[in-house]
Formats: sequence, C-alpha cells, structure tokens
Amino acid sequence: MKSFRLIPAIVAAAMLVGCVPSDKKETELTQETQQKEKAETTIIPSIQIDESYYKTLIPYKESASRGLVVSNVYTKYDMKEVESGLMRLSQNEFDTENYYFQEGQYLAESTVSSWLARSSQTEDGLNPPTTDTMTPEERATKAPVYLSHIVEQNYLTKTKDNKVKLGGISIGLALNSIYYYQKEQYGEYYEEPISESTLIEQGKKMAAEIVSRLRSRDELKDVPIVVGLFKQQARNQIIPGTYFSYGVAKSGQNNIDEWKGIDENYVLFPTDDSQDVYRDVNNNFKNFKQDVDKYFSNYTSVIGTGFYRNKQIQNLSIEIPIQFFGKAEIIGFTQYLTGILINQFDNIHVEVSVTSVNGPEALIIKKPNDKDPYVHVYD
Repeated sequence: MKSFRLIPAIVAAAMLVGCVPSDKKETELTQETQQKEKAETTIIPSIQIDESYYKTLIPYKESASRGLVVSNVYTKYDMKEVESGLMRLSQNEFDTENYYFQEGQYLAESTVSSWLARSSQTEDGLNPPTTDTMTPEERATKAPVYLSHIVEQNYLTKTKDNKVKLGGISIGLALNSIYYYQKEQYGEYYEEPISESTLIEQGKKMAAEIVSRLRSRDELKDVPIVVGLFKQQARNQIIPGTYFSYGVAKSGQNNIDEWKGIDENYVLFPTDDSQDVYRDVNNNFKNFKQDVDKYFSNYTSVIGTGFYRNKQIQNLSIEIPIQFFGKAEIIGFTQYLTGILINQFDNIHVEVSVTSVNGPEALIIKKPNDKDPYVHVYD
C-alpha cells in the first residue's frame, strides 16, 4: 500500500476520483460559464468513491474568493468545517448522483470583502454600522461584527445536449459567536459573547439580502439557492463549530420561506459533559486512553473528537502524538492500538492517527462492527 497524507475532503474527492482503477471512461462535456460565449471543455470523472462525495469536474476550478477564509475564520478547524459542512447540508437539496461540485465562481474576492464590511464602510456592507463617537465597548454590545466570512459552492448538472450547467448555489455564512475587541490600540483583547438567538436573527436577515443580490444577476435568477448559518467556535477551541440552520430559496424565488434546524456538533473526548448521549463513547475512550498509557512509561497525549448528528455519533477521530522514532517500536505500537481499538469501539466509525515530529507515522481506520480495520504504517 502506498503512503498518503490526510487532506481536506473537498480536495480528496477531487484527487481520489481520478486515481481509482476502473473500466468506466471519463465523460467529456462542455461547461457553460458566466460568459456564455466562452464555453469550456470539462471532464466528469468515471469514479465516485462514495455516495457521500460529489464528483468534481476536471480541470478543478478554485473559488473566485479563494484565500479569504484564512484571514476571516478564526481556527483551522472552522476553516475546514465551514466548507465541508456546507457540502454536507447541500446534499439535502442537490443529490450526489445528479449534481457535480465546483468551488464558487460567482462571488469575486472584492465582492465578498465588500459584503463583509460594515455598512458604514461600504455601501453594500452587511455588518452593522458604527460611528466615530462610539467607544469599543459600545461597538461590542450594540454593533458587533456578526458575519465574518461567506462561502460559495456551485452545483452543476448535465443537460441532454452533452453540457453541464449551473444547477444550484450554496452559500455558507460564518457567524461570530464571540466578538473580540480592544479598548486601546495594541491593548489586550476582550470578549463579548453573541447569543444564538441574535445569530439566527442577524443570519436570516443577511441571508435574505444576499439572496436578493444574487437574484439580481441574470445567470442566477432561476437556480435554487441554499443558505446555511454556521456558528464559529472561540479562537482557542480545538474542535470546529457547526451549521445550525439552513433555508432554500427555490428556483425563481426571491426569499427563503422556511428555515430548518441542523442538529450537529463536535465533542472533545474525554469530556466532563455528563449527558447520556456522550456517556458510552466517553467511557470507552477513557478505557482506550488508559490502555495507551500502559504502553508508555512517559506521558502520551490522546485526543478524541466525536462528530454527532441528531444525537447519534457518526465518527470518532483520535490523534496520538508520540515521541519515539524507531520503526520497530512504531509497528509494535500500531499493532497494539489496533487490538484495543477493536475491543473498545465496536459499532462506530473510528480513525486513529499516530504522528511524531516527523509527520504521520500510522493510520488505523475501523468501520462499525469491523473486525479487520485498515492499518497502514508510513515509510
């Protein structure tokens, strides 16, 4: 087996679909662009690695506002989830069998930056205005920055005349759960929490305005528009935030008639949360950690992140950073981990990543009720 590194799901889907052997042939089509006179040739990969992934058109087109996420979203965990979570909820409207994924091509970097500004800074700024006379505390309590980033994703469909065209758009609004501010230049940062009820109110208001602006463009008048509201975590968190609500402006509609709640969350294990929904996994994780600690005479950190949907765990990711470097010891430790993994986690999807200062050392993937996990030790 060849060595590989873990990469974001969006990029992984694009890469892996072209790497799996198959007798099926790729499909070459013509793609309509914003300038219809500049139609382009595109390829639909022959392989779909999993029904939860969209096929991604080749050549891969980067987002028109690519790069802003790094400066606008607080943590690397939120950077990944604000995009992958939007792809996940988009499947409620755009199924993976009939739609193909493409990064957003309609919102330019300058447009997104202008929309993220305060309305007192740019004419089309979506965040609340301020005045020169307002103190930092007044800004924090009366006019915090609610919207920190806008993610656009495009979903394309195949037509009868051997073309692919835009079939829908998804927009993710990354909202601040905490507003950070300084009372003086170069001073310390203070925090002002923003309630979820306020985020819902402001998010829906901004979503309505964004849908209206998108509908004003001829090429976007009739496509469905999905808008998701994403709640960012605090800057010091090591688990991502999640989407908590979404709505759809149906084809030709200028507004979102109905908003639906999304019950998803990430939990860091071990956890002190005593809720029944986490108890079994938490107990199993603690037992797993104790077994890992027995292997080492020195301390080794074991961190678990569980993803829950509708109160049911979907997968558990475990990171184990190690300090030793001997290949034989790594192999022995990986074998030991595989054994206790099977014993402690029977009916859930678990991924264990062993890393050192040299990078990834081993990867174990165990599917629910799997007695023979996938195990790989890197060269």
